[in-house]
Order: sequence, then structure tokens, then C-alpha cells
Amino acid sequence: MDLVSIAYAMGQSGAQGQQGSPLGAFLPLILMFAIFYFLLIRPQQKKAKQHREMLASLRKGDRVMTGGGLYGRIVDIDGDVITIQVADGVELQVNRGYIAGLANPERKEEKAQKKRQREKVAKIKFFG
Repeated sequence: MDLVSIAYAMGQSGAQGQQGSPLGAFLPLILMFAIFYFLLIRPQQKKAKQHREMLASLRKGDRVMTGGGLYGRIVDIDGDVITIQVADGVELQVNRGYIAGLANPERKEEKAQKKRQREKVAKIKFFG
């Protein structure tokens, strides 16, 4: 037998196989996009939303950190321009978008958690 007739016979038998559905071809791509969305895009959107909410809730007296790493206390807010005091007699004006975050957000959360714990203990003592 020569190689041409073997290759010809093999080629015909491969064409008789069943074709997969078009959805089966796109299923791996759909799964990859879903994983990409839930692992990368959605957490980034949540983080951006939290940052926008934090920027909207800034008040005078808050201790903040700028995008450049400067720490200061807010002394004035005029629209998108925030004046922060970084030292005695040293005030800087920065755009609201350049505020990276509150300087001590975990302390506020810790205080709130301790307060809730004290209230819980007080309720137990009151009723017990």
C-alpha cells in the first residue's frame, strides 16, 4: 500500500465525525470573560465606588493623605479644591480627586467596633 491511499482513507473517515455546536466553541471564551469580570473588573468597580463615596463625605477636620503621600488636616473645602494643613502655617490646595484616602480609616472603624462591643456588654449587664 502506498502512503497516498492511506492518507486519502484517513481523510475521509475524519470528515464523518460529528460537528460540535457553535455554543460549545464559544463556551470557553464566555467562561474566561466571566472569570475575568468577577476577579478583576467587579472588585475594581467596588473600590472606585468606595473612593467616590469617601471623597463625597470629606469634611473639615478630617485627616487625609494625598496621592503624593502628603498627610494633612482639611481646613477648607471649596467645591473641588480642598485646602489641607500639613504643618503649622503651611497650607496646600489640592484637587478633590488627588485625595487618596483618609489617614486613619481603620482607627474610626476600630472605635466604632469597640463602641458596639461596649453597648453589647452594657445590654447584657442591664438585662442579666
